[in-house]
Amino acid sequence: MKKALLFLTVVIFGISSLAARQQEVTAKEQAKIERQKQKAARKAAQNAEQQAEFLLAVKALEEHDFVLEADRVEFRRGNFLNVSSMTNFVSLIDNRATVQLSFPGAAIGPNGIGGITVEGNISNVKMEKDKRGNISFSFMVQGVAISADITIRMPNGTNYCTATVTPNFSGNRISFTGYLYPSGKSTVFKGRSI
Repeated sequence: MKKALLFLTVVIFGISSLAARQQEVTAKEQAKIERQKQKAARKAAQNAEQQAEFLLAVKALEEHDFVLEADRVEFRRGNFLNVSSMTNFVSLIDNRATVQLSFPGAAIGPNGIGGITVEGNISNVKMEKDKRGNISFSFMVQGVAISADITIRMPNGTNYCTATVTPNFSGNRISFTGYLYPSGKSTVFKGRSI
């Protein structure tokens, strides 16, 4: 009788601890599922925000009223610099293009802020969209100190893009990489142009 009572007590204790363990596993699984749902919701919100920025950027390109604020500048042989997006940009406003390059730590330059600013009128504007929705926008700019072809490539779903400036009289190609905004949303500081 004592053995049966002891056996029954062990079985009841085992079953109750198993049930408690099962509840613990279920609570952990539910917490994991909840974290996954929150992560998916954050990712969906981020994708929706990026898509909205992309659509604004496409509209700005169509209206020829944009500023690409560069946070990285790459030179011909692959050398690059991380730069300030406030002083390095490519813009097109009212059919007038501006390209400004300003080096970090440079004391002074022709534009007064440690670099160079050139402007010119545009021509040969072309905008294409491939089957994946990526945008290619190109134009030619002619001015006192610039004669170049500029091509902007913007992947579908983001306003982070690259503008490649290819001078017509030299092979010193420069690429500006950063976010493209309508000119009204831009915060760049323009130096004195040549």
